[in-house]
This record gives sequence, structure tokens and C-alpha cells, in this order.
Amino acid sequence: MGSNPVPKYRIVVGSDEAGIKYKDVIKADFQKDSRVEFVEDVGSHETADKTAYPHRAAAAAQLVADGKADRALLICGTGLGMAIAANKVKGIRAVTAHDSFSVERSILSNDAQVLCMGERVIGLELARRLAKDWLGYVFDPTSQSAEKVHVIKTLEAAA
Repeated sequence: MGSNPVPKYRIVVGSDEAGIKYKDVIKADFQKDSRVEFVEDVGSHETADKTAYPHRAAAAAQLVADGKADRALLICGTGLGMAIAANKVKGIRAVTAHDSFSVERSILSNDAQVLCMGERVIGLELARRLAKDWLGYVFDPTSQSAEKVHVIKTLEAAA
């Protein structure tokens, strides 16, 4: 997990109607976690709300890009659309991950700020565990991966 101390995170969560249940459960977990300073919820809040997932993803990712949140957790049916939409926000590195190794490497290798999951893909207890573990990983800017992340940032700046 690296030697850096774990900061108190400002987390934003979001979902479409397909991810509300998991979002709400994990949001409650975050609110009880001593590593979390606050949690902001950009919706959806009820299954009748059919706001398209790209709007939720963009809202959450923009809060991270603007420095108002440190990380975002986004949940839809598969986690794929949320990641695609969040990655359209400049400066954001969003991933979809449903296993512990990918969640770990999303931070340690890629310095991803946004984790996306699919409620129709992963069981609730595993999603909760992965979200909890995700808070424990801190990117090391002196690691071998730092240069690769710099290349990603350079590619984005040139686009």
C-alpha cells in the first residue's frame, strides 16, 4: 500500500437508476469510515429518476477535476458507461474494476481518481469490500508508474 499516510478523502458518489442500491449502501459505508472527510451524492436518488448516466458521471468527475472532491465512486448497470463519460472530463482518469487487483492497480499504477462498478455485474458485499480497500491505496508520485501517468497527462493536454 505504500508508505505515504492515507489522507482524509472528500468523496463524491453517483449512479443512474440501475446503481442506486449499491451507491446508497457504499455511501453509508464511506460516511462511517474515518478516512473519509465527507461524501457528496450527485444522484440518482430514486429509481423513477431516469437521468442519463453520463450526466451523473460528468457531474461527479467535474467535482474531482475542480478540486472539490478527491475521488469519485460511480455505479451504473455495468460501470462501463460511467467510466467512459467520466473520462470525457479533462484531467480525469476513471476505471471500471470488479476485482481487488484491478482496484489496487487503478490507484498504484494509474492514479485513477474515479472508480466505476456495475450493480448488475458484481455482488454487493464484494463491491463494498472493494470500495473500502480503494480508500487504502495512495499513488506514489515517485513510483515507476509516475512517468506513465505523466505520459497520459501529456497525451490529454495535446488532444
